[in-house]
Amino acid sequence: MLHIFGKIKQLPKIWNTAGMLPTPIHRLFAHSSTLRSSELATQGVPRMQLSRWVAEGKLQRLGRGLYALPDYAPNQHASLVEVASPAPRVVFCLLTALRFHELTTQAPFEVWIAIGNKEHPPRLPYPKLRVHRFSPASLHYGVEEHRVDGAKLRVTDVAKTVADCFKFRNKIGLDVALEALRDAVQGRRTNMDEIWRAATVCRVAAVMRPYLESLG
Repeated sequence: MLHIFGKIKQLPKIWNTAGMLPTPIHRLFAHSSTLRSSELATQGVPRMQLSRWVAEGKLQRLGRGLYALPDYAPNQHASLVEVASPAPRVVFCLLTALRFHELTTQAPFEVWIAIGNKEHPPRLPYPKLRVHRFSPASLHYGVEEHRVDGAKLRVTDVAKTVADCFKFRNKIGLDVALEALRDAVQGRRTNMDEIWRAATVCRVAAVMRPYLESLG
């Protein structure tokens, strides 16, 4: 115990009081522009603290359990990040993949995802999902991984996306599938061999053959 003659000098505290964090808020987001409450919890941030920061304007709540700094500006793939953060195994496909690869001018209001035949789709309040079940071979073929705002997005590559569009042409329209095929080939985003292999996996090679021959 430290005594000082005449008065007691109060020393500054070197520990954190309840509700205080050892790390400034901006350091929590050093490697990702968005974080889920579960990820913040592993860094010692309780949910009550998150609510307090949101109320004070030090943090913004993007969606259920998803947070970012106040100056965060969502990019065009923000809805995909919101899906991939809690459900990292889903594969973005069809219209959403077309949009990701800039092979369509359409902006689907639903996020199109592929899951396995026996998997349960993620339950999210937002965004709205359009779920398609793929066979194991089709689900794992031609999947790329992209890092966006700290989230890992699994997206079908260009060739697989085109083949999927022909497989689900009754749902998205043959005109959309043909446009995607033409833009992918003429824009040199893929080649005939890659599309043919994807078409074989998707079992639409016979359907796509005349269209591929017309472009060849």
